[in-house]
Amino acid sequence: MQHEKAVVSAQDVAERAGVSRSAVSRAFTPGASVSPATRERVMKAAEELGYHVNHLARGLVSNRSSIVCLIVSEIATPYRASLVRWLTQFLQEAGKVAMLINTDRSDNSVSAALQQAINFRADASIILSGMPDRTITRQCYKHGQRIILINRDEALPGSLSINLDAESAAQTAVMAFQRAGCQHLAFANSLAGTPSLKKREDTFVATAERAGLRVTVERFGTTSYESGQILAHRLLTRHQRPDGVFCVTDLVACGFMDEARHRFALRVPEDLCLIGYDNIAQAGWSSYNLTTFSQPVEQFAQDAVKWLIQTEQEETGFTPQGEQQHDSLLYQADVVWRGSVRGG
Repeated sequence: MQHEKAVVSAQDVAERAGVSRSAVSRAFTPGASVSPATRERVMKAAEELGYHVNHLARGLVSNRSSIVCLIVSEIATPYRASLVRWLTQFLQEAGKVAMLINTDRSDNSVSAALQQAINFRADASIILSGMPDRTITRQCYKHGQRIILINRDEALPGSLSINLDAESAAQTAVMAFQRAGCQHLAFANSLAGTPSLKKREDTFVATAERAGLRVTVERFGTTSYESGQILAHRLLTRHQRPDGVFCVTDLVACGFMDEARHRFALRVPEDLCLIGYDNIAQAGWSSYNLTTFSQPVEQFAQDAVKWLIQTEQEETGFTPQGEQQHDSLLYQADVVWRGSVRGG
């Protein structure tokens, strides 16, 4: 009894269509030279046999897997979820396959994720969390893998860095608090310690001090709603209670605002002015109506994928060198005025 083959090969299609194996390959390659009649015969034979192109096998020949690894932690947070959504969408439109690797925030975890990317022969890795060991990044270069860093404060040779202008946001926030008549400012941060979160804190404190305003900094836990509640309790029980608080993210600000209202009976913005960061959907809900800064996550994703495709097209046999110059993009975080700051 003869068993039907489990996998149909390109050679099987070639024999059914009466063409060469290379003609089958050209028929399934966009833009390749093949006559309409040959393409029609190949497609008809492929449909009859149930043939599908083996992209992994094709990647071994072309030295491109079309896999792009997204290395990310805290995927459930609204900001990260939005960024992953846009990245996967634009990667798919570019013919890439996104492979999501969920990490914790440790650099060791990110390094392990990059090693997985190398094992799968990924074309690129997009790092949203932590920083890998340079030994691992050198391995990536050796294997022709590009690196894209989003909100990571480090320049790696042969990589693309995407960052926000923290100075501009800090100046706008301080100006808003001054206009509202706030005298005692605070910055509510997590203990995550990521480059982007640290930069938001440092630039706000420095900008406020230049304006003659002292800032009380409080840090706690993860960058979450629950941390915002605890940070509110810590800051609002101080002898000198702040009247203007810049929260490191909107999620922290939402927790802070709820705690301030329900536990301390404070009115926002009459008694307390609040500013967040990220412009997540919840910030626009009428219960929060939060003034915040909007990260252009769609533009981040679009430009990251555009850079990846352009560098692939410009370089054949991509072999990064240790001294290769890195590319960088800097964006503005535009303020979104709502009702959590007096006079906003």
